[in-house]
Amino acid sequence: MGRKRKGEKIDGWLIIDKPEGITSTDVVRAVKRHFKPQKVGHAGTLDPLATGVLPIGMGEATKTMPYIVDQSKDYEFSVKWGEATSTDDREGHVTATSSVMPSDEEIEAILPEFIGKITQIPPVYSAIKIAGKRAYERARAGEDVEMPSRVVNVEELKLLETVKETGVSSFFVRCGKGTYVRSLGRDMAKKLGTEGHIVSLRRTRVGPFSQTSAILLDLLNDMSHIPPACGTILPVMTALDDILALAISDDEAELIRQGQPILNTASKNGPIVLTSGEQLVAIANVADGHIHPKRVFNL
Repeated sequence: MGRKRKGEKIDGWLIIDKPEGITSTDVVRAVKRHFKPQKVGHAGTLDPLATGVLPIGMGEATKTMPYIVDQSKDYEFSVKWGEATSTDDREGHVTATSSVMPSDEEIEAILPEFIGKITQIPPVYSAIKIAGKRAYERARAGEDVEMPSRVVNVEELKLLETVKETGVSSFFVRCGKGTYVRSLGRDMAKKLGTEGHIVSLRRTRVGPFSQTSAILLDLLNDMSHIPPACGTILPVMTALDDILALAISDDEAELIRQGQPILNTASKNGPIVLTSGEQLVAIANVADGHIHPKRVFNL
């Protein structure tokens, strides 16, 4: 007989509007304290400097985490021209300066070069592992860290406004997994013949989760405002909205729950969501004329 898991049986997504100055792990700890779920995690780390949408998966929602992490994200960010920093944002120390202040016309002209599949070098102060150790840990220890480049996808990038008095331009970007906005700001500055670093960064969307469904962390911390049984927890299925769904019979659902494949009645190969009645059964994969369960839900 299996051991009973400690905590509350809570399954679903809680979308937090992360404030500046704390880590994503801090937010997870706050959710743990408030809801006491059996299992909890976040989808897509936000730097302490960054604010905005941080999806928190609880219980069975954690099984859908990879599908959220892989989806595109929207950010609004601001770049201060004329100064490069060690961290590529305002938390670092100034490493280089330039008197060149680009015009809006010059900025608009280089944006197409940063749309589509682009190659970027992540910031030295990032959580990427280099030979088994986080890059930022090596950087803080005074090591000379060489970051490997990566190919990322930028779907959309546009200039929102420039405040000439402060030398700061604001942008909107829609990008794929693994894109570093700090690198984007730094590289745009280089292309414009100047220096630059991020002074503000806000994530407004992660996959199906937008800032309209996000709640402030302060509200979460106030027990009188949000009781655990409130309607702020979104269904597990919300994370799978973009995946083809297939309704199966109760008998087929029982086979899937036992880890067995069923005959393929879907039209194409690839990932699929299986439901039975109103119940989410599993994430499965269609191949070889069969539907094979990948993640089975206990809802």
